[in-house]
Amino acid sequence: MVPDGATDVKRVVICGAAGRDFHDFNVLYRNARDVEVVAFTATQIPGIHQRRFPASVAGDRYPDGIPIFAEAELGRICEEQGVDEVVFAYSDISTDHVMAVAAQALAHGASFVLPSPSSTMLSSSLPVISVCAVRTGCGKSQICRYISSRLREEGLRTGVIRHPMPYGNLADQTVQRFATPEDLDAAACTLEEREEYEPHLKAGGKVFAGMDYQRILHAAEAESDVILWDGGNNDHPFVRPDLNIVVVDALRPTDVAGHFPGHSVLLMADLVVVNKSNAATAEQLAALNETLARYVPGTPRIQGDSVVRLREAPALAGARVLVVEDGPTITHGGMPHGAGYAAVRQIAGVTVVDPRPFAAGSLVETFASYPHIGPVLPAMGYSEAQRSHLAETINNANVDFVVAGTPIDLAQALGLKTPVVRVFYDFEEPNGNELMDRVRQTLSERE
Repeated sequence: MVPDGATDVKRVVICGAAGRDFHDFNVLYRNARDVEVVAFTATQIPGIHQRRFPASVAGDRYPDGIPIFAEAELGRICEEQGVDEVVFAYSDISTDHVMAVAAQALAHGASFVLPSPSSTMLSSSLPVISVCAVRTGCGKSQICRYISSRLREEGLRTGVIRHPMPYGNLADQTVQRFATPEDLDAAACTLEEREEYEPHLKAGGKVFAGMDYQRILHAAEAESDVILWDGGNNDHPFVRPDLNIVVVDALRPTDVAGHFPGHSVLLMADLVVVNKSNAATAEQLAALNETLARYVPGTPRIQGDSVVRLREAPALAGARVLVVEDGPTITHGGMPHGAGYAAVRQIAGVTVVDPRPFAAGSLVETFASYPHIGPVLPAMGYSEAQRSHLAETINNANVDFVVAGTPIDLAQALGLKTPVVRVFYDFEEPNGNELMDRVRQTLSERE
């Protein structure tokens, strides 16, 4: 729909993955009289295309909403809709992939745009601490939970704003507030949402998420003293931070500058946390610190430990186990395995059963799409069908135990009969309170 009274209207497609794309629309384009957003495209997350961005969020200028297509259709959309500009608005992908999408846009007559992070950041009336990362799986959420818990111990109310995950009915997910596990049930959260929200709730925190982050920010401010941005998908924060903490993975010293927008996320850091230092070799730490000295020589950095705990370890000796890991970390996060596999490899006599021969339904395609995955099962649960396939795969394997490296209660979420042993991993500061001292300093400067 062309806006009334506008001339030289620019026709735009926003490429996304049900996250930043919606935020960028709301902030940059929803009220722009010289722009018509003709479509979104979607990728990364199964089943999120073939929907419509709802008119209730898009506003009066889009009474029918905005269609969402698969990214594979970008060229066709550009040709048929006479697209002037393709806006790239998703993350945790290689820079080569970004340029491949750019090539499609340019080849079909459109300009290619990467909006600046600053242009999409909202301002808060409260102090804001953001925790971001250069890649998915660095441990950013455990650090955010650590900061949140410590601040609550000091009597401060923390409102955690999570990077968006609106994978269901978009009209119902404009503003979401989670304070109890029952809130997750009422919102029919996916396993991926539960992986991010549930640990915060169990630690006594509140989580805010959804689609319209101006309204989400206002909701969080109403019952908080400090806003914590729990970033996802190595994206930039949606809220302008007073302290921008960026996490790098000591086990992946080469994953610093090769993915988008992780490189620019790092360059904008006020403080770098080298996480999983306790699990890395001296060579890995040296290589990572050399890389950081090259890219961000003036940015302070501290070391952090990611401590893995497997409380029922003695029961696993000699057992056949199936390891289930955090889904996004293992899929587009690029890691072959995670905390679950690391934990069981320390136990003598454990047989780790490869799930591939037992994969059911959509998980067959998942393994084909991500051949780097090791002998572990990603907790894919974006839909009821995927959760059913996950449970079926676990049952097919006929193992003694399931070792769950995902932060959710997998047994309850899937109704499994096989005993589930959970792996817990928490952030610790090995050198005193460097991180919290910097957080407190930021809060005192904001007063």
